[in-house]
Amino acid sequence: MTISAPDDLSLGKQVDYEFEYNPDLLQGVPRSLSRDTLNLAGSGLPFDGIDTWTGYELSWLNLKGKPNVAILECHVPITSKNLIESKSFKLYLNSFNQTKFASAEDVRQVLQADLSACAGEPVEVKLILPEQFSSLQFQEFNGTLLDSLDVEIDQYSPNTQYLTVAKNETGVEETLVSHLLKSNCLITSQPDWASIQIRYKGNAIEHEGLLKYLISFRQHNEFHEQCVERIYNDIMQHCQPDKLTVCARYTRRGGLDINPFRSNYEAPYANHRQARQ
Repeated sequence: MTISAPDDLSLGKQVDYEFEYNPDLLQGVPRSLSRDTLNLAGSGLPFDGIDTWTGYELSWLNLKGKPNVAILECHVPITSKNLIESKSFKLYLNSFNQTKFASAEDVRQVLQADLSACAGEPVEVKLILPEQFSSLQFQEFNGTLLDSLDVEIDQYSPNTQYLTVAKNETGVEETLVSHLLKSNCLITSQPDWASIQIRYKGNAIEHEGLLKYLISFRQHNEFHEQCVERIYNDIMQHCQPDKLTVCARYTRRGGLDINPFRSNYEAPYANHRQARQ
């Protein structure tokens, strides 16, 4: 299975850092690249959700030239035409470093307008200022941790044959967690690390098979959001739960982490950072 990305992305190419505000640095990737391969290109998606970004390296100058810092929280709707390519996002945020703004609200409004234009749909942006840092919370996924299961595996490309259900066990409701999800960047093959939580109700999913399936992404090249949608789609297709939520929290790269959430019955969770983030 091969998914290609647009040739005009800066991802995987040497670029110069810009320190003056430049919205043209942002680049979107059509969500259809992956959804077409999953047969999700029809009129409606089988899930709701959000892509939540956290940016830890946002800084700008006030009108007197004094630096300000904040943490960015950005919610991109999954119905948007494009996902926001992460390297371009980082380069774009870097362009604020030597740019003067009258207020943090001005910065927020500029971010929201530019990110919405890139995604092709309104994006929600909020800034967490230094006086609010102490209120931020760490919170790990709750649920049954799969990672201690003694599985043997030699498949490192997504293998849906691992996904099976237990016979005569229906109406099961459980939450399963793993910290062993790893995939690779679609272009550069740099590793993307994540913790994942899977909540479902329906036929009992075999735990060892699910863990092996998640591990089988280890050499798979695909964007974060696309991996989560693939996991959701594969579990729904092969295990057929009545209700399903897949939520992944990726470790940060370049000061950014992304946390895709897909569900057919739950609202997105609060954006609480985890220990590895």
